[in-house]
Amino acid sequence: MSTVNVHEAKTHLSRLLVRVEAGEEIVIARSGKPVARLVAHRAARPVRRFGALRGRLTVDDSFFDPLPESELAAWEE
Repeated sequence: MSTVNVHEAKTHLSRLLVRVEAGEEIVIARSGKPVARLVAHRAARPVRRFGALRGRLTVDDSFFDPLPESELAAWEE
C-alpha cells in the first residue's frame, strides 16, 4: 500500500488509477495524515430473489422415480 499526498494525487491521478487497476491500494494523505483510500471498484453482486424462477420451470413426475442400479453405483464410488 502506497501513500501519496493530495497534490501528487491531483497531479498524477491517471497514473494512480493504472496502479489501482493492477490491484494496488493507495492512501491519499493531507499533511501526512491518511484521509482516503483509493481502491479498485468491484461491481455489486446481484441480489438473489427466492422464487425468481417460479412458473418458468416444470419438473416431470419421472424426476422422482428411483435411479437405476448403475447410476446409484456411480454415486457410491
